[in-house]
Amino acid sequence: MDDGRYRLLVESVFDYAIYMLDPDGYVSSWNNGARRFKGYEASEIVGRHFSTFYPEEDRRAGMPARALEIARREGKFEGEGWRVRKDGERFWAHVVIDPILTPTGGVIGYAKVTRDLSERREAAAELSRSEEQFRLLVQSVTDYAIYMLDENGNVSNWNAGAERIKGYSASEIVGRHFSVFYTPEDVAAGGPQRSLDTAAREGRFEKEGLRVRKDGSQFWANVVIDPIRSEAGDIIGYAKITRDITERRKAQESLDRTREELMQAQKMEAIGRLTGGVAHDFNNLLMAITGSLSILEKRLPPDPRLQPFIQNAMLGAQRGITLTQRMLAFARRQELEPKPTDLIKLVHGVLEMIQHALGPTISIKTRFPSAPQLALVDPNQLELALLNLAVNSRDAMPEGGALTFEIQSKSITGEANLPPGDYVCLAVRDTGEGMSEDTMARATEPFFTTKGVGKGTGLGLSMVRGMVDQLGGKLVLKSQPGTGATVELWFPTAAGMSVSERQDAAPAPATQKQGLVVLAVDDDRLVLMNTTAMIEELGHTPVTATSAKDALAILATDVPVDVVITDHAMPSMTGLELARILATERPHLPVIIATGYADFSDQGSVGLLRLQKPFDLEDLQGALANPVPAAAT
Repeated sequence: MDDGRYRLLVESVFDYAIYMLDPDGYVSSWNNGARRFKGYEASEIVGRHFSTFYPEEDRRAGMPARALEIARREGKFEGEGWRVRKDGERFWAHVVIDPILTPTGGVIGYAKVTRDLSERREAAAELSRSEEQFRLLVQSVTDYAIYMLDENGNVSNWNAGAERIKGYSASEIVGRHFSVFYTPEDVAAGGPQRSLDTAAREGRFEKEGLRVRKDGSQFWANVVIDPIRSEAGDIIGYAKITRDITERRKAQESLDRTREELMQAQKMEAIGRLTGGVAHDFNNLLMAITGSLSILEKRLPPDPRLQPFIQNAMLGAQRGITLTQRMLAFARRQELEPKPTDLIKLVHGVLEMIQHALGPTISIKTRFPSAPQLALVDPNQLELALLNLAVNSRDAMPEGGALTFEIQSKSITGEANLPPGDYVCLAVRDTGEGMSEDTMARATEPFFTTKGVGKGTGLGLSMVRGMVDQLGGKLVLKSQPGTGATVELWFPTAAGMSVSERQDAAPAPATQKQGLVVLAVDDDRLVLMNTTAMIEELGHTPVTATSAKDALAILATDVPVDVVITDHAMPSMTGLELARILATERPHLPVIIATGYADFSDQGSVGLLRLQKPFDLEDLQGALANPVPAAAT
């Protein structure tokens, strides 16, 4: 190739400044590439020293001369640095200077090639800034552990979130295998390696599980592992993100428990309504049976062959009455008479009876404070509840054991699903077989029992729970298989109220009034027939009505009525609503409410006389002896 072609080649290059310097560094040639990105025409620059292209600070530092010296001494100079265009703008350049030698080795000039790397340098700088920002971003995240593993699972970097969550500093963990974060059980089961294999095979691994901090404590974590691949597709490491979800999991578990408790409460409420309704209807049937039996017993001539059957039927009916009372207790619809009661004194009063029920193989222990513990309870119902609990404990200790009664004052600030306030906790603890979680969950459901057929109705604990709930307290059951069971009865305290003295002596007989006209109101014709018969048996004159509306119609006539006995739970108009009407229209007419429910105790009916269903002749006789005028409502 001749010189003309070389010159044409050099002049055609636009992306490189290619020119020559004389031995002293003065420009002696200039190509189009040099003119394009340095800005000088050949006529403007040829003959000027190449230091013109250097910034002032580089010229003062002698960099142009040093570049030529290096090229002369070493045969080549190469470097990058700032250069200056004609308009004063700086650009980043890659520079190569080669000496031009004579055949004898003398330097007759220099060949200089300059390339504008401003865009590439800016891109590199932008990449560097981006990488630094990303590094700072990752390092600044404290709620997530973000780090990398090499292809073997060893930690290769570590962010601040990882240090906060897992407890290791970077110097302590980088280089160690990530299996150190797994529980011993997971390590033994091959969990760490399986997670890497899954990430490599499927492109991602995600799971929640227990992880271990540096101090050995465990936390619940959400883990994501992504493989990092080279351009060739080979795995060169893994990106791992770990999030501490312990609090979220606790909150979810708490929400699940709350939902379960709500569902359980709704289920028990539905069962309670059903049970209460059944008990109400059963009460009416029992009343018809017991009333008819008592009248038969009075009217039939003494016959030793018939009497045992009547008594047996009466005993069966009484057992049915006890059963309905338990059902009503579970449904929280039994009639209670709460009064301030010293629980220590009450428990001491029933210990002898309970010991007889337990037998000689079970000992009784008490743990009571020295001061009286006053609670608002129905003493009779609580004694019955304690006897029920003692019998349950006896059945759970077939080989004998110990039954402990413990009483403590408690203050509630919002836990235990009770309103804040002061309570007295009466705990009954046995050393029996205990219960599983499934059994405990159903223990207070009506008719649920672990006893054999014929050995229990399954209403004992449900009755106790209903009674405690109705008094504004709560039943808490604690047990594990093989460790016995504890039943805690929480009652509102009655501190500051006077203790009611129990009157165990029989009340003085009432003076019986004769020849009354009694209006009996009941929508159940069997009960109405039975009530009518008992009224006649007591020497009174019955008038009957099957609804409150019929009763008002009768009272609007000239029929002289001395007292009204009305059922409470009737359609269209209840007995209490009837009593309120009579309180206005006939304020001096006595009204007796007959009911098996306690469902109107908060409706201003305290002054009314109530007759508990099922009632017998003696109960009716006592009610008619002292009836209360309707105006008492």
